Amino acid sequence: MTLSEEAAERLADIVELQPTKNKALQERWGMESGSEVHQYLESELKEYYYRDENSLIRATAEARATVTGEEPDSFEVHMTDFERLVFGVAPGPAEESASVVSVLHRLREAHGDDLANDDGEEPSAKDVRRALQSLKRKGVVELIYRTVPTFRLAVERDAVEVSGD
Repeated sequence: MTLSEEAAERLADIVELQPTKNKALQERWGMESGSEVHQYLESELKEYYYRDENSLIRATAEARATVTGEEPDSFEVHMTDFERLVFGVAPGPAEESASVVSVLHRLREAHGDDLANDDGEEPSAKDVRRALQSLKRKGVVELIYRTVPTFRLAVERDAVEVSGD
């Protein structure tokens, strides 16, 4: 996707300010409202940002590479605790991609009883799908369509520095 000069400058602002809020970008960009910021992000930079679990705006790995002009050896990605677990068991970039259910089985094999939340509930396929989609938006997992949608890491596991709560 080719960015206009304005969009490239605004993308650089996101990379610089992350994690950030609509309000900070509104002030930086001279916009009237947070809603205007959201509309701009969705229309011009949708592929280059995501919102973390606290709704803070963060740049994807692709955004950082676009701004710096180079693919980094490693990059920091914000993940929830559950996303870290999913990232840890998802097939690597050279492996065959796996379905959501397969990733759920890998989680159960790797973590067993440690997966239960505070209420004693095990994660569901829906939880795994949500985590994989989030990791896809962050640029570290890719979606591959086969008979069913499947996933695998888009980058080497050790190229990602995980941050989070």
